[in-house]
Amino acid sequence: MAKSGSTKGGSWFNFLIIFIVALGSFTYGFNNAITGSVFGLPGFYSYFDLNAGDSSSNSILGAANGVFFAGAMLGCLIAAWCADKLGRVRSLQVVCLLCLVGGILQGASVHVAMLLLGRVVTGLGSGMVNSVVPLYQSEIAPPKIRGLMVGLHGTLLVAGYAMAGWAGYGCYFEPNQQIQWRLLLALQVVTPAMLLVASPFLPESPRWLIANGREELANTILEKLHHSSGDVGDNSLAHREFYQIKQQVELERATPFGLLDFIRIPSYRRRLLVACGTQFIAQSTGTLVVANYQVLLYNGLGLYGSLPLLLYSAYLSWAAFMNYVAALIVDRVGRVRMLAIGFVGCIITLSLFTAMVAEFAESENKVGQGFAVFFLFAFVGFYGGCVDAVSWIYCSEIFPTHARARGFSISVATFLGAALVYTQVAPIAFAQVDWKFYLLFILVTAVGTPIFMHYSPETKGLALEEISELFGDQVAVHLSNGEAESGPMQEKSTQSSEKGLDRQHMESTSASR
Repeated sequence: MAKSGSTKGGSWFNFLIIFIVALGSFTYGFNNAITGSVFGLPGFYSYFDLNAGDSSSNSILGAANGVFFAGAMLGCLIAAWCADKLGRVRSLQVVCLLCLVGGILQGASVHVAMLLLGRVVTGLGSGMVNSVVPLYQSEIAPPKIRGLMVGLHGTLLVAGYAMAGWAGYGCYFEPNQQIQWRLLLALQVVTPAMLLVASPFLPESPRWLIANGREELANTILEKLHHSSGDVGDNSLAHREFYQIKQQVELERATPFGLLDFIRIPSYRRRLLVACGTQFIAQSTGTLVVANYQVLLYNGLGLYGSLPLLLYSAYLSWAAFMNYVAALIVDRVGRVRMLAIGFVGCIITLSLFTAMVAEFAESENKVGQGFAVFFLFAFVGFYGGCVDAVSWIYCSEIFPTHARARGFSISVATFLGAALVYTQVAPIAFAQVDWKFYLLFILVTAVGTPIFMHYSPETKGLALEEISELFGDQVAVHLSNGEAESGPMQEKSTQSSEKGLDRQHMESTSASR
């Protein structure tokens, strides 16, 4: 019989489900980045009687991003409740409906207030999907390739950014200026509609099912998700995983958990600080400010017309590719090491970019301006290749089952809260202090990186239930290190087979406790 750790791959069905729910990741990326493309379309400015660069227009542009992230923050907090009460799949259906309504409102906008309302609704749905998708992916992925599978969230998210860029570039050449921006905003409904249609066929998270007493269905889903060639038809890997999840859920259920326990219990407090700190540092690299205001940034370098939109699209495509590279290697390199490398790389490249902008933004020196663009691409290479996808992976896996939705949602809300502040003040900050605004991101990341490295434990290769031990909590059963692997585990999850499993694993469970 194959050992539990001997098979690293998931089934084709598992990969298919991971990819389908990643349509939600794409939705968040596209909805977030679409304003960056719209801001480069002359039809948008003429319809709403705006002038690029003046203070009133900058305030409206900042508000379009600000209300999105405000809605997204609220969506994260609602998502935690929905994911625990309604289930992961039902929550995905709710967010798809919100994204559809928000996209329709924006595409049909007849005044700025309607546009901003659409951004709020879209932000609400996008924030929820940004919490639920990696949460769901982490709970259905095998331990050895969880980084790859959850990494597809970051990959598809940035692919959504990239598609928004290319769609904006294409719409720039539409002769009807009103169709330019309306079509671009209306495209936000495509992927949530696709995910909504596919959602009835998605299996519920086995961990959520076990936590809610639906063990037989959970076992059946695990057999389908994690069946592998090494099981020789007996689904031993899935049965071992079912046993481990069930025992850990029962152990955690013995101690009631409330929201205040994130502060009261040291192990949970550390988890929350690590997750929120990771997301705050990731946002404080300046990534969304650089992305969402990139067209205006290129204008500051003397680049106008369709070229800024072309560079913006190429920039986001490069970022999506690097996210995919990160997903491929994170299970071998490790989460903490990659994040540390990414933070340091972002500090260096953003510093060099800032120096180029300070020296050559108002000059005729095309070589210096070219280096500024080069360092901008190097910056997102480090961010996409080491930070973006990896931060979602890491923060989605460090919380126990009964606290995962709430803990992860709070960390995502931290990410979006920082985005709200940074993107809201960015137009005004650029107008007032110009390139000096980037110094804030360099300083915050430089201070936060060593703190992150000191307090963050490595989680690669461990089952979600075993990660609890890294934070000082009890683990009911170990499977990744070879414990609890003796004896046949081929029975289904009936009452009689569970009793047999309890007898076979009594010694390892007692030792773990």
